[in-house]
Amino acid sequence: MICPHCERNLLRKERTGNRCTHCKRTYALDPKTNPLRLNDLRVRRITTALTDGGRISIVPDQLWYALSRKRLRDSDFGQGCLGGAFAGAGFVTVVALFAEAPALLLASGALLIIGLGIFVARVMGAGKGIPPVGREGFPALVLSPWRSVYGGLPPGVLDTAASDTGTAGAAGPAAPADPAGAAGTTGVLVCPDRAVVAFLVADGLPARHGLAVVRTPAEAAAVPSKGPVLVLHDTDADGELLVRGVREALPGRTVVDVGPPLRTVRSLPQAVPYRDPRRRPGAADLRILTALGTYTPEELKWLGQGWRFPLVGLPPARLLAVVDRVAGQVSHGADPDRRRAADLGFLTWPEATGPDPVGGR
Repeated sequence: MICPHCERNLLRKERTGNRCTHCKRTYALDPKTNPLRLNDLRVRRITTALTDGGRISIVPDQLWYALSRKRLRDSDFGQGCLGGAFAGAGFVTVVALFAEAPALLLASGALLIIGLGIFVARVMGAGKGIPPVGREGFPALVLSPWRSVYGGLPPGVLDTAASDTGTAGAAGPAAPADPAGAAGTTGVLVCPDRAVVAFLVADGLPARHGLAVVRTPAEAAAVPSKGPVLVLHDTDADGELLVRGVREALPGRTVVDVGPPLRTVRSLPQAVPYRDPRRRPGAADLRILTALGTYTPEELKWLGQGWRFPLVGLPPARLLAVVDRVAGQVSHGADPDRRRAADLGFLTWPEATGPDPVGGR
């Protein structure tokens, strides 16, 4: 790896204890010991891309997903065992032939079967899409070492640790507005992801457009506002069910689905999904999704396996621009045709606008 301080190329023996033997300075992350195979220079490079060169601030959850993308594309299932099984089978076979011990061929065959089983499982996608470092474990495994060395988070990353009370899918600070005190607002923004709320609040988006921020349909119903309700959610089964729940809780209100449509996002080559076996939709939820008639059987199967595109995985500048645009239309009283188009699914979300700024870095 390259030292982030003196930029010398370091061999493993030249960086024991995360210290460069040339400049004698300590660095935070070593790709040989970090489960995401990170180094300090890569973290800085991706942070710069996510913050649009320092123009906007991001939350740690967005950095987590960007740093996990390369590992999500590939599967680590049985990576070490696969080579070991085939190598072992070859070695045992050679020994059996030279020692004239046919019994050893049985062991060789068993190893070969194990290797083939692991290979087939990898081809079928076993282990793919599961982050090696969970959202809740990212602060301790990556951000804490960074703080220890540099005294704070990477430039442009908001420090949400003081009010972090959530886990995966609900990390970050609590929603900034009390629904009961949100009278007079233009509308309501429903977003169950606290980290995304923190990101939007840091830019001043809810205050700029007069939006009360809540996390559930019940909280949205408690807001004393008759304005439109914007629902921002992950592209997954939970997100689709959330929109349905908001519409049921607020009959007669204009509910705008601001979540990226599944079919659109899946068609983007730079979009990287992940899956969480703990959050697979149940049979009842799948029946509801099927009854909606908006998903193909293949898409329903994909959702049923727990796959999702999270909001924190979207380019932050693009996410901010889209939500800002829709909130602006709502707060300034968009004309009926535009509002109807938004209510039908916000069909322009998200547009492919050139190469992915993070990509495979």
